[in-house]
Amino acid sequence: MSQEHFQGRFEVELKYRLQSKADFMQTLSRIPHEIMLQDNIESDWHFDTSDGELAAQSKSVSIRIMEPSGIKLWIVKGPEPDRCEATNITNAANAMSMLKTMGYEVVLKTKKVRSIYFIDKFHITVDTLEGIGDFAEFAIMTDDESMLSTYKVELEELAQRFGLTSSALQTQSYKQMFMEKRERESASACLDGL
Repeated sequence: MSQEHFQGRFEVELKYRLQSKADFMQTLSRIPHEIMLQDNIESDWHFDTSDGELAAQSKSVSIRIMEPSGIKLWIVKGPEPDRCEATNITNAANAMSMLKTMGYEVVLKTKKVRSIYFIDKFHITVDTLEGIGDFAEFAIMTDDESMLSTYKVELEELAQRFGLTSSALQTQSYKQMFMEKRERESASACLDGL
């Protein structure tokens, strides 16, 4: 794994909904790139207090386990939209236990299939979320806050090479998408019970 792609306190990320994952992958095959991993199953446990204190502060804390790569991460995002820090951990069960001891609880568990590719200094993450769709995230992490707007423009240009425009841009986090899906399913179950 190329660690320099994932170092920094800030992340510039543009997420696009894919109309055709196959077309996206065909375009990627014509662009020089490196493969970090393909078709990993990522399980995320999202934590918050019972009253949603972290969400109210635009913060999130999650523990991620990636298989078969074996990568385990502790991820903190926010409160600024570009603020994201992740660190490798060796024992996800202990990390989750520590969060629970500190008063946090699991508010959502999610799963996705993820592949990560490197094009120069950028990384592209291709995700499939069951019942939600396929997405591509174009991103870079940095400690240089002054470069955020420059990187955003460069990422937009890279996305355009894949035929992706602002009309496909997604501003919701995966967590928000999964929460909305859960709410829709819950409402549908209630209606079916009438």
